Amino acid sequence: MQATVDLDAYFERIQWGGGTDASYETLAGVHDAHVSHVPFENIDVLLGRPPRLDLASLQDKLVRNRRGGYCFEHVTLFAAVLEQLGFHPVRHSARVTLFRPRAESPRTHMFLTLPLGEHRFVLDPGFGRLAPRAPLPLTEGVQTRVGEDMHEMLRDGHWWVLRAQSGDQAFDAWSSTLEQDNPVDFEMANHFTATHPSSPFVANLMLRAFTPGGRVTLMNRDLTIWRGSQPHASQLADRAALRAVLAEYFGFDLPEIGTLRVPSIPEWG
Repeated sequence: MQATVDLDAYFERIQWGGGTDASYETLAGVHDAHVSHVPFENIDVLLGRPPRLDLASLQDKLVRNRRGGYCFEHVTLFAAVLEQLGFHPVRHSARVTLFRPRAESPRTHMFLTLPLGEHRFVLDPGFGRLAPRAPLPLTEGVQTRVGEDMHEMLRDGHWWVLRAQSGDQAFDAWSSTLEQDNPVDFEMANHFTATHPSSPFVANLMLRAFTPGGRVTLMNRDLTIWRGSQPHASQLADRAALRAVLAEYFGFDLPEIGTLRVPSIPEWG
């Protein structure tokens, strides 16, 4: 018997009370609600607990325990939700180009495309602080703006490139040839991302949460709280400060933070 998502619990988690038909309005609304209420975080990786991608584990973590996760967790759960609503998402991998050139980047990002009517959209709820909050038309150069952020899909030969702009900074975030991938491909990529010494996720603390007035981002000790377009930057003093930030802005408390080791923060052990 194929595992399913408890849609009532999921909709309560993302505070979605709108339609559930397979329409663009439902797609855009559920996508925005998911990104807005399920944060991005890689804490389990730094605790030595590689994330599990089966639906039961994802629902326990992201829905019932109100945690966040990284791309494989977000997108695996979101794809299952869409399928239960009658959509037909296609799973893809991408080479992230924020940290290294494309030729040196493995396929360690997961996203979706989705055909709907005469159009095809890119859905990427798990791309950290640069995640688009709306479906992106898979049409070159069409800009999608939400608040201070802009996203568009561009072509580079046989590659599709996600360009993200936040404020006055623009990034070529990832590249993909849009091959369809299978769940086992993401199990392998997840294992690499959560355990390999060259993965940025095993060395750095990375978090993002949206708030009613903006967003909160954390890279190692560097905390930025955005209120509208105004950033307020500070540094976390210790693990206790991190635990307080999680409780205030990310919606969960995690006592294990007291033993968290982050290689990029040597004084944290």
